[in-house]
Amino acid sequence: MLPVGFISEDEYLEITGITREQSGEYECSASNDVSAPVVRRVKVTVNYPPYISDAKSTGVPVGQKGILLCEASAVPSADFQWYKDDKRLAEGQKGLKVENKAFFSRLTFFNVSEQDYGNYTCVASNQLGNTNASMILYGGDSSLRRL
Repeated sequence: MLPVGFISEDEYLEITGITREQSGEYECSASNDVSAPVVRRVKVTVNYPPYISDAKSTGVPVGQKGILLCEASAVPSADFQWYKDDKRLAEGQKGLKVENKAFFSRLTFFNVSEQDYGNYTCVASNQLGNTNASMILYGGDSSLRRL
């Protein structure tokens, strides 16, 4: 018995209205009364535009290390860009480090100053679309030190 949305006739499987949750490995088994069953597997990949799942504002005292994190799921993987007050941040900018991975981007401030406080936007994009999320880097309680 096939799940709803799956149609199987002879050697074909049609998945209508496929969603990203239906990505994965599928197995086809063919058998008759003459020989042993033949099994083949196929990997189904569902491409979709980025979806930002986590982006939180952060409070950091002046002089401390601060991190803004942007998590996004997408297939193919998203490319990330960071903006402060609508101005794109460049990799290697003094006091900043941008670390982009397949499913997240991390913006690290090594020595937060008053000028660093403000609104930041993370943009995640791939060939199918883009999305963005804003977060704020704000002053934190200097008595709360990281261990």
